[in-house]
Amino acid sequence: MDKILVFIPMYNCENQIARVLAQLEGEIRNYISEVIIVNNRSTDNSVENAIRYAKEHPDLPLKIMTNPDNYWLGGSHKVAFKYAIDNDFDYVITLHGDDQGRITDFLDLLKSKEYRNYDCCLGSRFAKGSKLIGYSKIRIFGNHCFNAWFTIAARKRVNDLGSGLNMYKVETLKSDYYHKFPDALYFNAVMVLGHCYYNHKVWYYPITWREDDQISNMKFMSLTTAFFKMTFKYMFGRKKYMESEMRDKIVDVYNSDVVYENKQ
Repeated sequence: MDKILVFIPMYNCENQIARVLAQLEGEIRNYISEVIIVNNRSTDNSVENAIRYAKEHPDLPLKIMTNPDNYWLGGSHKVAFKYAIDNDFDYVITLHGDDQGRITDFLDLLKSKEYRNYDCCLGSRFAKGSKLIGYSKIRIFGNHCFNAWFTIAARKRVNDLGSGLNMYKVETLKSDYYHKFPDALYFNAVMVLGHCYYNHKVWYYPITWREDDQISNMKFMSLTTAFFKMTFKYMFGRKKYMESEMRDKIVDVYNSDVVYENKQ
């Protein structure tokens, strides 16, 4: 059986984190070896609520970690990737702490073991068979435009720039190709370009995605500007761009401090 880590990035998710952890109950638990929450300096009661849930469910193999500095979303991913590599995991599943994605969408994928044929399985909100709940038509249209633009820039089909429910083969992560990618909220979009550049085998897997009480930390205009900058750099010098230093702040090693652990 494959050793699979579930990684939950968390920032100010006090109202959602218990619901996210509850997703790990039932049949899906049979495929999960360990769960880590990487808290990126939340200013609300996210950590306290996560610890409360952990204490109420001592059988859940969970560690709650807090970054020593603001690593942003991308840096939290790098913490989890390092943890997966250091602890000999075979795969890592990302499940955002804001409860928009549903990990049980990956249940059939896990049962079939088809993920073994890919470097990553990226949950797609726009693949055939996906479902969007509470998503505005304007946002759907905008995402389709971004996907089309990235497809042109990358010269490979891009179906989603980052839903927050993804599965990565750890062997592929060991090259650390993503280390100098930006730690910003659009880290996943640069990862998509990385998959294209390094010829990773990718499966855009249909998922259910919803919006209800989540708070977006992404500003549309800044996101659009960042997307156009990165795609133009990629189109007119992909090797130089993909191997360049993209971070505003250099971090040599992405570590995080364990603040609570369910001992197994």
